[in-house]
Amino acid sequence: MGNSRSRVGQSLCSQFLPEEQAEIDQFFDALSSDKNSPNTSSRSFSLKALQNHIGEALPPEMVTRLYDGMRRVDLTGKVKGPSENVSQEQFTASMSHLLKGSSEEKSLMIVKMISATEGPVKAREVQKFTEDLVGSVVHVLSHRQELRGWTGKEAPGPSPRVQALTAQLLSEMKLQDGERLLGPQWLDCDCDRAVIEDWVFRVPHVATFLSVVIRKGLLILSSSLDLTTLIPERQVDQGRHFESILDVLSVVYINAHLPREQQHRWRLLFSSELHGHSFSQLCGHITHQGPCVAVLEDHDKHVFGGFASCSWEVKPQFQGDNRCFLFSVCPSMAVHTHTGYNDHYMYLNHGQQTIPNGLGMGGQHNYFGLWVDVDFGKGHSRAKPTCTTYNSPQLSAQENFQFDKMEVWAVGDPSEAQMAKGNKSILDADPEAQALLEISGRSRHSEGLREVPDDE
Repeated sequence: MGNSRSRVGQSLCSQFLPEEQAEIDQFFDALSSDKNSPNTSSRSFSLKALQNHIGEALPPEMVTRLYDGMRRVDLTGKVKGPSENVSQEQFTASMSHLLKGSSEEKSLMIVKMISATEGPVKAREVQKFTEDLVGSVVHVLSHRQELRGWTGKEAPGPSPRVQALTAQLLSEMKLQDGERLLGPQWLDCDCDRAVIEDWVFRVPHVATFLSVVIRKGLLILSSSLDLTTLIPERQVDQGRHFESILDVLSVVYINAHLPREQQHRWRLLFSSELHGHSFSQLCGHITHQGPCVAVLEDHDKHVFGGFASCSWEVKPQFQGDNRCFLFSVCPSMAVHTHTGYNDHYMYLNHGQQTIPNGLGMGGQHNYFGLWVDVDFGKGHSRAKPTCTTYNSPQLSAQENFQFDKMEVWAVGDPSEAQMAKGNKSILDADPEAQALLEISGRSRHSEGLREVPDDE
């Protein structure tokens, strides 16, 4: 019986490997034999059977969407409407399209998960689907305890971060006339299959999120899902309790824009909560540590920051390269990359009298896209109309802002030299004294006087 069913599945679609098809068939057998789901034949399963199997791993609305999408699959082209239950052929074809299919096949299933009618769907229906999809990713990874140290920031009602990432993903959609889906005025526009197919092709998070929801929600073909580049491992030293400004969706979004070799791990270098409100402490913890992400939250709850592609160094010159970018997380999500106009990617200075002291990214002295002042807790984001280096708008609520929370995370694996820096010089903790010595041309005699590391 199992072999005949496998042949049925493979005749529909050859995208599954034999061992994968066997797992698909086994899953279908379990659903179609659910004794708590009456009124189904042995060759189909009901919504109740799917709900029983998934339990609380996915939100109910996503379970219903998956079920409706599967039963609306028309394998013959002759069916007038959706079937009452899901047949093996429909299930196999649906899983094939969603997990292994082309952008065209995935878009076909998305449309069926959105609407029972043929033809275009409204942009607001796509928005609701995307919101359900994004929310389901956080839900299932939290349920399976696979957030890799991050939090879902769950609270009653729609999550602002879910809504922010939904809006960002939809902003990449191009309507029939080439216009982007920006703002509520577009929500009544029609989105046909070609629009959704183009969106799925250009925005890989859509397919990735569908894969996570199915593989982790249904626990099917889940062993082949690698989450390491989607969600980086979160590392905080000494096992200290620490609640980040960032939730898992913010991290997923920022992480997707990092070089691939740096996506698997984030290691906390500095937190104003743990290390104090001190610019000297900031410099002492983040210099010579390799690429890192800096993020802060201003007093108006705007969350934003930048990716530094190279190690920070205290010096009066600009540094970095065109892999750097600025970003915002709240109230909206966006990444702003280099324009080529200038090379003012990164700036970190301390102890100078004639030029600004602080941390900056983009723009120019006294007019940075992002600036953290040496008077820690103050900064600015100046852009009229945009930052020359990154084409970013004003990131903060106010041009001159105040903040209490700032974090810097090293990304990827540290080099041997960065590991050795954990064995600190006395001067490392005082960048102001270090800068003065370097300006005066004196050598750092204490460079060899290293603190003895604590035995842990």
